[in-house]
Amino acid sequence: METILDRFLRYVAIDTQSNEESESQPSEAKELDLLRLLRDELLAMGVKAELDEYGYVMASIPSNIDKKVPAVGFIAHVDTAPDASGKDVKPQIIKNYDGSPIALKGVGGLYLDPADFPELLAHKGETIITTDGTTLLGADDKAGVAEIMDAVQYIVAHPEFRHGDIRIGFTPDEEIGRGVVKFDVQRFGADFAYTMDGGEAGELEFENFNAASAVVKIQGRNVHPGYAKGKMLNSIHIAHELMDLLPVEQRPEFTSGYEGFFHLVGFKGTVEESQLTWIIRDHDRAKFEEKKRVMMRCCQFIDDKYGKGTATPTLKDQYYNMREMVEPHYHIIEKAEKAMRLAGVEPHIQPIRGGTDGANLSFKGLPCPNIFAGGLNFHGKMEWVPLESMQKASAVILNIIKLFTE
Repeated sequence: METILDRFLRYVAIDTQSNEESESQPSEAKELDLLRLLRDELLAMGVKAELDEYGYVMASIPSNIDKKVPAVGFIAHVDTAPDASGKDVKPQIIKNYDGSPIALKGVGGLYLDPADFPELLAHKGETIITTDGTTLLGADDKAGVAEIMDAVQYIVAHPEFRHGDIRIGFTPDEEIGRGVVKFDVQRFGADFAYTMDGGEAGELEFENFNAASAVVKIQGRNVHPGYAKGKMLNSIHIAHELMDLLPVEQRPEFTSGYEGFFHLVGFKGTVEESQLTWIIRDHDRAKFEEKKRVMMRCCQFIDDKYGKGTATPTLKDQYYNMREMVEPHYHIIEKAEKAMRLAGVEPHIQPIRGGTDGANLSFKGLPCPNIFAGGLNFHGKMEWVPLESMQKASAVILNIIKLFTE
């Protein structure tokens, strides 16, 4: 039987970075490299599995008990974030971590330091997996993928393990907000599901941000700088003015808990034309809608000042807070809490300051809270995951399946 560590290391070696500029599904063909591998590994274990035209792997393990119990699903995404490279990942494995700064040896002078990341100290004595500082690690969400596959391996190897119908799903493009746009919930066949896509061990989440993207094009007017007085409109300066109109205290670096934000994630520009990209987030739907109105009012102010068509905003909703869809089925949260305690993990229910495939799945009719996968510092070169957290997550999956048979 393959260890969860070996499995995880194999998965992160495959570049699966999604591409928000692409219109295809999956957004990058290289995501299919891991999706095909997962399908084939499931088939090799004797599990019925298929990969469809949209890049979804769906697998099923039939019940081995007499009574009817709900079919439960477990879902993880294979893509890594566009924020940092996922190519040629070189993990570092630090056994029996002693609490000191960890050198990320691919970049001279770069350390994963408890002074900056004190949560490291909660994992002294454990095996820590980090990047080498040149790429992200991919624990988001290949840790979740490995945990699900580890649990499947256990179930297949232990026919005495009692379970109802189990559904497994692997998706592309979660990191760009399109993970389950074409996911067929009916074909998946689960009554309830869990995404294995959270952070620190113990995290259990059924609230997430309402989310939208905002792309604003700024049209300037270029004139030779020697003769520009009273004529030039420098779109870069106008874009900067638009940024300053939005509330500074509502940037992500100044918010926490249930507080939402405007996050500027992209800028490109010349004197003639610039483009800015924000993501807009809030747990409260009314505040979320007000943030979108604020963005529109700021763009209108720029238009009024510099002329119609100067600022052209395009706002697009991405997903909504799953709480209203999950809370009526609160027993699935209670089962996850109990499953964690059985695995020696104290559950910590908190809102997600982000989103998961589970949000959109919940609105498609599949209540789908989120469980920890164990990783921290997602989307960048400081990403890391404790091996023991992945092992506990796999145990939580098995415990949830047991609890659904009771």
